[in-house]
Amino acid sequence: MSILFGTAGTSESFQAQGYKNSVQVPEYTHKMGLDAFEYQCGRGVRIKEELARKIAAQAAIHNIKFSLHAPYYISMSSMEEEKRLNSIEYILQSAKAIRALGGNRVIFHSGSCGKQSREQALDKAMDTMRRIVAAVDEAGYSDIVLCPETMGKVGQLGTLDEVLTLCSVDKRITPCIDFGHLNAREQGIIKTKADYAAILDRMGEALGDDRAKYFHVHFSKIEYTTGGEKQHLTFADTVYGPEFEPLMELCYERNLEPMIICESAGTQAEDALTMKRYFQQLAGV
Repeated sequence: MSILFGTAGTSESFQAQGYKNSVQVPEYTHKMGLDAFEYQCGRGVRIKEELARKIAAQAAIHNIKFSLHAPYYISMSSMEEEKRLNSIEYILQSAKAIRALGGNRVIFHSGSCGKQSREQALDKAMDTMRRIVAAVDEAGYSDIVLCPETMGKVGQLGTLDEVLTLCSVDKRITPCIDFGHLNAREQGIIKTKADYAAILDRMGEALGDDRAKYFHVHFSKIEYTTGGEKQHLTFADTVYGPEFEPLMELCYERNLEPMIICESAGTQAEDALTMKRYFQQLAGV
């Protein structure tokens, strides 16, 4: 795997260029000069296996690597056991779908803290994570890479350290570092190359293996309030961060090879290509 650039869902330019259905996504992604696509199942895993296989065939032709975002309502930390058990089923549904799509990464949110302490919420999420790993193995999906995501709202479970703790459950669990989320929840903490380096260093120390090289990335500029994330923006925004250039420089200097998924609001393909071109300039490609 080399460093890959792609989008979460389709940009506004997808329909503007005349594309009409999801089977055309790999062709569009390739024509935009990108390498990856994250299929969105935030509201439920509804994609039929036949359609997924048609998309996978096109992805193979155009050399597009797929990942999948699991339903937003996963709650590994819920105080209600039924919701935690349901979360296991949603991950299994997501694993089945991404295999049919020809990919192997499932990205998911851990849940919120609710009326319990962060420590109690993390304990519940760790228990759910162990159950997920066992269920995934039993169902024959041990090759699927599970990617818990850093979250943007203060009340959500998903600080950098919380995600890295979840990754300690099993070697297949690889962090999805959403730099926009981290910046939003910490009130604009990512301003310099050193700020990015500190995050990458912490990840490397906690994981101690290749996951710190082949991790998953979500990237966008995000408006925030005192509670954290408010809304995703585009690279045209000049008020909120973070800026992508220092991260690209570190990826090049440290020979990192993440899958970088851009989540800009409507211009994700264009902004992803901006990141890719900057990285290619650094690499002299």
